Amino acid sequence: MRTAAAVLRKDLRLELRTREAVPAMALFALTTFVIFHFGLDRRSLEGELAAGVLWVTLLFAAMLGVNRLFVAEREQGGFDAFLLAPVDRTAMFAAKAAGLFAYLCAVELVAIPAFVVLLLGPGPGAAFPELLLVLVLANAGVAVVGTLAGALAIQTRARDLIAPLVALPLLVPVVIASARATAPLLAEAGAGAFPAKWPLILALYDVVFGLLAYAVFDYLLED
Repeated sequence: MRTAAAVLRKDLRLELRTREAVPAMALFALTTFVIFHFGLDRRSLEGELAAGVLWVTLLFAAMLGVNRLFVAEREQGGFDAFLLAPVDRTAMFAAKAAGLFAYLCAVELVAIPAFVVLLLGPGPGAAFPELLLVLVLANAGVAVVGTLAGALAIQTRARDLIAPLVALPLLVPVVIASARATAPLLAEAGAGAFPAKWPLILALYDVVFGLLAYAVFDYLLED
């Protein structure tokens, strides 16, 4: 845990200095919402359509952060230094996943209000505690799978292409479950009944892929 915390602090300080990942992710999300606002030619969205637009946008914005996750280690020899250090190598996975989770939360602080202003009318009454739960569970799944895909892609020349190609198919269940859970919260008539099964599916997805990624990351780092 101490090693993971040290790597996480380093990554967060680097992001605060360079501002490479989070501003790009936030700008992408805002631009996409603006495009949907004018492209769909509708005053407001609701229900399944609104949930689909929200989660697809957040997913593609997350890919920008995935592509930048291991760039510093690749360019500055961080992988070699970590392999030579007498520490648990899965600490890097925990740190990178936590960092990506933090990036996603920071982006959503900007993206969700913009989504409400640009694409939701005054009618939908979003149930914010339930929406927050779905966001946390979905962010955890994206962080785990995105970290694993980023570690795999960084070893290739076409890393900007390989990471999305690996991560996006694995994240389809996250998008489906998140959109189904969010759709009743964005109904035009007000927040509907919150379906408990979709958050449970998200939680199960997070646990399964978290354990899987934790098990294979050590071997992936060596290769």
